[in-house]
Amino acid sequence: MSDHTDHDAIVLAGGAARRLGGADKPALSVGGRPLLDRVIAACPDAAITVVVGPGRPTARAVVRALEDPPGGGPLAALDAGLRHTTAPTVLVLSADLPFLTAATVRGLLAAATRTAAGGVPDGAVTPPDGAMLQDTIGRDQPLVAAYRAASLRRELARVRAEHGTLAGLPLRAVLGRLALARVPDATSTASFDCDTWEDVSAARARIREHGHVLDEWITAVKAELGIELDVDTAALLDLARDAAHGVARPAAPLTTFLIGYAAGQQGRDVQELSDRAAALAGRWAAETEASGGAAGSGGATGSEAKPAE
Repeated sequence: MSDHTDHDAIVLAGGAARRLGGADKPALSVGGRPLLDRVIAACPDAAITVVVGPGRPTARAVVRALEDPPGGGPLAALDAGLRHTTAPTVLVLSADLPFLTAATVRGLLAAATRTAAGGVPDGAVTPPDGAMLQDTIGRDQPLVAAYRAASLRRELARVRAEHGTLAGLPLRAVLGRLALARVPDATSTASFDCDTWEDVSAARARIREHGHVLDEWITAVKAELGIELDVDTAALLDLARDAAHGVARPAAPLTTFLIGYAAGQQGRDVQELSDRAAALAGRWAAETEASGGAAGSGGATGSEAKPAE
């Protein structure tokens, strides 16, 4: 297993959400899925996923932890989560990131585990202690990051020795002494978090935009049904158009349903099945065009076409 896949994830899901009037922020729905589930889904390869905060249902099995004392702040929550991890690298994420993607997570892990042989960022001579996302205006995002677990444990022990507690202390008390790479937010949205109701409304509106709504809907449906199936949206839409045009309008949704069913039941590739069904629709349409001229123009049926003898 390569370094950048040998990791655990810690999702910080506590906090009072004062700017949301005390609402249970991680449980708020964006695109039909709780924010917490959206963040967990962006970490599909984590060996262990720890959610620190009050118990909530999740679509995927997680390890649950609670900071000591409850409500003790992000540093206490980080420490509580870290106690349940064993991998050399840990993702540390807030639970209110509606647009975090697996691609962004992979980029953070790659930067955090880069070795001297592979090139080290910022001219450093040793591997970094981790990597954090940097938003489009250059602000660091310490809760969208991947860290070396040993570095976090070392600094947490130091801060606890100096202050006698971790409760109420800010993350910078630990992160300030770490050598961290910065990863630009290439999507301009991975670092977007939902701190206010205006943020929640903006997130809900964005996923319904033309360029996002189909992918978001398909992802939500797969999560709801508990399936993992690669879907080539463009290919299926092309097939649906061909079926509607060459056969009949109801053939479009029925055909795509049958492809999904066959792929799930037989473990076959959706693209292969789509290609076969598209070819069938093409043959059907060709036959219709070749033989349907008379029928299509209201031509005679059998008994009318041949006079009685």
